[in-house]
Amino acid sequence: MGTEEVAAIAVHVGMDEEEFIALHTRLRPDRRGLSLLEMADGSCEWLDGRDCRLQSVKPAQCRAFPNSWNFPGWREKCEAVPSLV
Repeated sequence: MGTEEVAAIAVHVGMDEEEFIALHTRLRPDRRGLSLLEMADGSCEWLDGRDCRLQSVKPAQCRAFPNSWNFPGWREKCEAVPSLV
């Protein structure tokens, strides 16, 4: 996630950026940015039932789901649909 995405999400969830980063992100394996944390089962902590609480400020990381990445059982946890392309 870039700084603009972090700022938008932090405002959306009512946190300052530093608090959001500390509580809800991790350093990406390539150390080139941040990634949202996931739950122990690999699902996103921002899912509310099958709906995304970050839908209006969804970062690029999430827009690539489920085509570039997903987790076991994702179809049962969210409304995402793989692209046909």
